[in-house]
Amino acid sequence: MIRLEVAAVIPAYNEAKNIGRVLAPLRGCSELSQVIVVSDGSTDQTAAVARKMGAQVIELPKNKGKGAAVMAGVAATTAEVILLLDADLIGLTAQHVKTLLEPIFTQEAMMTIGCFSGGRLATDLSQHMAPKLNGQRAIRRELLVAHPELAQSGYGFEVVMNRLAQVNRYKVVWVDLPHLSQVLKEEKLGLARGVAARMRMYWQILRALVTVKLQ
Repeated sequence: MIRLEVAAVIPAYNEAKNIGRVLAPLRGCSELSQVIVVSDGSTDQTAAVARKMGAQVIELPKNKGKGAAVMAGVAATTAEVILLLDADLIGLTAQHVKTLLEPIFTQEAMMTIGCFSGGRLATDLSQHMAPKLNGQRAIRRELLVAHPELAQSGYGFEVVMNRLAQVNRYKVVWVDLPHLSQVLKEEKLGLARGVAARMRMYWQILRALVTVKLQ
């Protein structure tokens, strides 16, 4: 097993209420050399909360979308491995981090993708319906910097990354992340606004599949 420098990159938009719960378990992770929060045009206290918890914070002046936020975080580090985590996770532990990173350290994979199980019924069902959309991943940095088009992908980041892995034959390993879930958009925004936000997310995913040109 080889040890590589790892930076956690967490894209966040108005996640002041949730991000502390994600950052707290990362403090005890010896595998991480950096924790970077990219506040994607947030209008709440996301950046302030992240700084208070010791994260390096990048503040984008306006909301540019998940793909752009992730790539801004990647540009801010030279770490060999990028650990991607959502800012609204529930139940994240140091063991989840180890599980995502181990296949990278053992050179079994160039990218790992997490799978929720035994968390909340809603997120478990969503995971089973669309497992390839899970945002909890560890990726070799060179794969990301080789594809600057990912910055255009918005919420389609994961599906574009999946397609890149398939086209370029990057080795991918799926790992189980037990008792991990996340806050639903409907819970954050209310039913009507949450459903509208979810529809926008799905539209961005479909648009990215059509418009992002793979290099």
